[in-house]
Amino acid sequence: MLAAVEEFLYPITCKINLYLSNYILVFLLLGVGIWYTIRTRFVQVRCFKEGLKGVFGNIKLKGKKQEQGMSSFQSLTTAIAAQVGTGNIVGASGAILTGGPGAIFWMWVIAFFGMATVYAEATLAIKTRKIEKDGTIYGGPVYYIRTAFRGKFGRFLAAFFAVAIILALGFMGCMVQANSIGSTFETAFHIPSWIVGIVLVVACGVVFLSDVQRLASVVEKIVPIMAVIFLSGSLVVLVARIQYLPETIGMIFRYAFAPQAILGGSVGYALKTAISQGAKRGLFSNEAGMGSTPHAHAQANVSHPHEQGVVAMIGVFIDTFVVLTLNALVIISTLYTSDGPLHACQAAAVSTTLNRTNLAQTAFGVVLGEQAGALFVAICLLFFAFSTSLSWNMFGKVNVAYLFGKKALPVYSVIALCFMFIGTVVSNDLVWELTDMFNNLMVIPNSLALFALTKMVVGSLKERKK
Repeated sequence: MLAAVEEFLYPITCKINLYLSNYILVFLLLGVGIWYTIRTRFVQVRCFKEGLKGVFGNIKLKGKKQEQGMSSFQSLTTAIAAQVGTGNIVGASGAILTGGPGAIFWMWVIAFFGMATVYAEATLAIKTRKIEKDGTIYGGPVYYIRTAFRGKFGRFLAAFFAVAIILALGFMGCMVQANSIGSTFETAFHIPSWIVGIVLVVACGVVFLSDVQRLASVVEKIVPIMAVIFLSGSLVVLVARIQYLPETIGMIFRYAFAPQAILGGSVGYALKTAISQGAKRGLFSNEAGMGSTPHAHAQANVSHPHEQGVVAMIGVFIDTFVVLTLNALVIISTLYTSDGPLHACQAAAVSTTLNRTNLAQTAFGVVLGEQAGALFVAICLLFFAFSTSLSWNMFGKVNVAYLFGKKALPVYSVIALCFMFIGTVVSNDLVWELTDMFNNLMVIPNSLALFALTKMVVGSLKERKK
C-alpha cells in the first residue's frame, strides 16, 4: 500500500517542483536578494564586520536564562541549527550529483544575495512580533505578511504560508532529517533505520513538548560543538588532498558556466539544470527567503532590529560559505578530480552508483577509510539533523498557534514525532521531493511581503546607521 502511494505521488511531486524551481524559485530568490542588496547598498558587505562582532563577541555555551525569548546568540544558534542540517551534507551531495560541481557556484550566488534577504527577514521579524502578557513571543512571516497586506488577501497569504511551513518543516522536514540519519546509520553501524527512528522520537520528544527556553539551552550547546567536529574532519581531508584543491575550485567555476561537459545534453539544458539545482539546494541549505529562520530571530532580546539583522547574515555565511563549501570541496576533491572514481562521469552514470545519502560518506572514506568515513558522516548528520528538527518544530509551533491557538501545540508535536518515525522507513527520493515542494511554496508569500515592506527595512537600517 505504501509503495503504491509513493509510486503515485513521486512523479506528480517531481513535475510540480520542476516548474517551481525552474520558473519561479530562481527568479524570486535572486529577485528579492538583488532588490535588497541594492536598496540597502550592499548591507551584507558594509555591515559584515558588525555582524561578526555581534556573533563572536557574544558566544556563550551556557547563556543566562532569559525571562522571555532568547539572547541574540541563542536566536542565531537556533537559526543556524535550522540552516545547518541535511541540506549541507545530503543536499549539497544531491546538487553535485544532479547539477554537477558547478551547482556549488550557484549556491554561493544565492547565498550572497540571500544574506541581504535574511537581513530583511530578521529585521521585519523583530519589528512585527507580538509579545503576550506572560512574555511569550510570537514572530515570523505570518505577522509581517499581515502587516504588509491588510484584509482578506493578507489573511489568505498568512494562512497559506502557515500551512506550507507546518507541512514543509514541521512534518515533511522532520521526515527528511530522520530519513538521512536512518540511512547513514544503517550504512555506518548496520542498525535498522526503524530502531534509529524510535530513538530520535524519544530524544526529540523531550524538547518538542517543552518551551522555548529549553530549546535555546540545547541548541546553544549543540551548534558550536557540531560545527567544530565537522570542520575538523573536513580540514583533515582537505589537507590530505591539498594538491587537488586548485583543480577542485577550477571545476566549480568551469562547470558553473559550461556544465554540459559533465551533465550531457545541450548547453541550455545543462546550464538550467546547474542553476536550478544550485538555487533549490541553496534554498534548502541556508533558507534565506524561505521564511523559516525569522521565527528564531523574532525571539532575540535586542535593542534594535538592525542588531539581529546583521547577526542573521552571519548565519547564512556560516551555513553556505563555510560548512556547505567545505563539504562540497571534500566531495569534489576526492571523487571528481583526475584520480577520483567519478572523474568525467556524467550525472546519470554517477546516480546509478552513488546517491546523495552515501556520496559524502564515500568522499570522506577516500581519506579516512571506508568505515571511518561512513561513521564520521553518520555522527555529523546525527548532530545536524537532530538540531535542525528541534528548530523546525519550534518554527511550526509559531504557525500552529497562529492558526489554531496554543492548545493545539501538543497535538502538533505528537504528529510531528509520528512523521519523524515514518521518515526513517519511506523512500528517500519522495521525502526530499515533498519537502522541496512545500519549501518552494513558502517562498511565494514570504517574498511578496518582503517586497511590500521594503521601506520598513530600509528605514530601520537608516535609523540605526545615523
